[in-house]
Formats: sequence, C-alpha cells, structure tokens
Amino acid sequence: MMPGVQAAVLYEANTPLEIEEVSLEGPRDDEVLVRVTATGACHSDYHVMDGTWNGAGYPLPMILGHEAAGIVEKIGADVRTTQPGDHVILSFAPNCGHCRMCTIGRPNLCSRMVAPPGRFPDGTRRHRKGDTELNAFGRGMSSFAEYSVVHESAAIPIDRDVPMTVAALMGCAVMTGVGAVLNTASVEPGSSVAVFATGGVGLSVVQGAVLANASQIIAVDLLDNKLDYASSFGATHTVNASRQNAVEAIRELTDGMGVDYAFDAIGDARVSRSCYDAVRRGGTAVVVGMAPTGTEIPIPATIAGEEKVVKGCFYGSTRPAVDFKRLVSFYKRGALKLDGMITRTYTLETINDAFDALARGDNARGVITPTE
Repeated sequence: MMPGVQAAVLYEANTPLEIEEVSLEGPRDDEVLVRVTATGACHSDYHVMDGTWNGAGYPLPMILGHEAAGIVEKIGADVRTTQPGDHVILSFAPNCGHCRMCTIGRPNLCSRMVAPPGRFPDGTRRHRKGDTELNAFGRGMSSFAEYSVVHESAAIPIDRDVPMTVAALMGCAVMTGVGAVLNTASVEPGSSVAVFATGGVGLSVVQGAVLANASQIIAVDLLDNKLDYASSFGATHTVNASRQNAVEAIRELTDGMGVDYAFDAIGDARVSRSCYDAVRRGGTAVVVGMAPTGTEIPIPATIAGEEKVVKGCFYGSTRPAVDFKRLVSFYKRGALKLDGMITRTYTLETINDAFDALARGDNARGVITPTE
C-alpha cells in the first residue's frame, strides 16, 4: 500500500474536485505503478463531474482521469513489456491478448478486461481515503493523481524525447480522433469529411483526415475560437452551427451531395443524426463521442435505399501496442501538430480551473501535471 498520494476526488456531481491525500494499493503481478506526469482534462471526465453519465452507474466518490502519460516506478513480477524508468502512454482500455477480440486484432473490445464501473479489471478497488474506499475511472487508471496503477497492457513505452504533455493527449483525444479516421472509418485519399465539434477529439479527427489526404475537411462547431483551432490544424472549411444550418451548409460545399464521411466528436444524439443527414448516399456516419446513457439516435427507415452506414467508434479502434507508437512517429516527423493543441497546463491544485475552462470552451486542450 502506497500512502500519501495526492489525488483529485469527486464526491458529488456538480461540485469541485477535492485534493486529498489517499493510499493506493499495487502493483500486483501483472501490473505497473506509474508516476503520472501529465493528464488531460477530457469531456469524458466532465460527463461524470456534471452528472451526465450518472445513468451509466459511475459510483462516487471517484478519482477521475484517463488521458495520461508518465514514468514507470515499479513493475509486478509477471510484467515483461516495460521496466522502471520507461516513459509510457497509458491506455484506458487494457487487454488480455488472448480472447477472440484480441486475437482478431480488436483489443479495444477485449472481452476479459472488463469490470463494473469504479473497479479495476480484477474487480477490486485500490484507492482509500482513511477507511473509505474510493472508486476508480478508466478501468483503474484514475490519472488525476500523482501515481496510477494499470495493467501491463495499458502502459506502452515510448521514446523519451516526446514531451509528456503531448504523450498524454495520445492516450485519449489523439488516439480516438486519428483512430476514428484511419482505423474505424478507413477514410480513403480524396474523400470529403465533416467533423462535428472541434474539441480535443474533433481536432484529432481533423488531423486524421489530413493524414488520410482527404480533399475537403469541414469543421462544425458553435464557437468561432474552436473553428479557428480547426483551421490551424487542417480544416479546409468551417461552419458555425449557431448561425447557420450545418447540414445545409455541408451540402452547399459538396454540390448538394453531402460528404463521404461525417464524425460526431461530441456525443450527442442530435449531432449524430446531423452526421447521418450530412453524408451522401452510401456515405458513412461515425459516432465517436459518448452520448448520455439512455439516449437514442433516430435513423429513418429509408436507410436501406440510401445505403448509408452508421458506425460506432470506441477509442479509435485502437491497438495500443501498435497505434501509440505510430502516433509518436507521426508527431516526430511533423505530421501531427500536437504541441499546438495544448492551450494551457495546470497543476493538480488548479485542476478545477481546467474544467471550468473546458465548460466554457476556452481551450483546445488543457493538461494537468500532477508531478514534475
């Protein structure tokens, strides 16, 4: 048991995170203890903070955080893929490597590394505040803390010259967005693409579309500053949906046809439907963002005659051991512009400021640095 770990704890929805001294148990034989050097302020964390995901059964109190990078401090007896001192990107979707989904190359959908919300993959809780057990996020990651314990498969070693703030973004926003384009949708060169919502994930979808050599990349948002970010990362056109009908604008930009691919990067049933309406006959709408539990997307029965495709995308269909290193390669040769995505960094003590800024839409991405 490691005592004296500083962590940001959520006790009730719609209240500030509280900085507490907690204890952390682990690592066990197949796990890794990581000192968290950078972790992103993501909408997925905010959905728990504002109560949007309460219907999914996320139990409080909880230590949030799932987009992170750090340095390995200690490894369990059975760990073979990393060692103390390694710089690692953390994955919030550990995988067993042996189930059917893992062996067919879809480890993000691993059927064995699952647990009820708040628990580690082995079903335990590892964080305590005195006699109170605290729930975990991201299948145990809980990166809004100085230290994190993760399964071996969730700690991917990377080159030490990659800034840790950049590496943290690869752990969620960049992997999800770029992966949605390259892995989930397999966007072909010359395709037309629309991206609805240009936060961290949406900006990564834009950059994925650039990597795929899309001919048109249309960014849609409600805020001009977010659209400016999108233009700087490769969007060829922008649409402010607070001032014009986004679907109509997209059709005007595509000679009335609609785009080949549209991505919902926020997780809203209305946005997902707009994606469906914005794609041409035979086009593909990709739902990337996680909508509130219980919501449904109304799809017209005429889908048969349209031959449109609606696809879900979990974590960019990632294969962490392969894709994280591919993202690092893209970044190091300048094909991914990730430094510019980091608008501001925060300490663990100022983490609530990061989420206030997220709620206002101020940042492309805010990054918290629990340890130096």
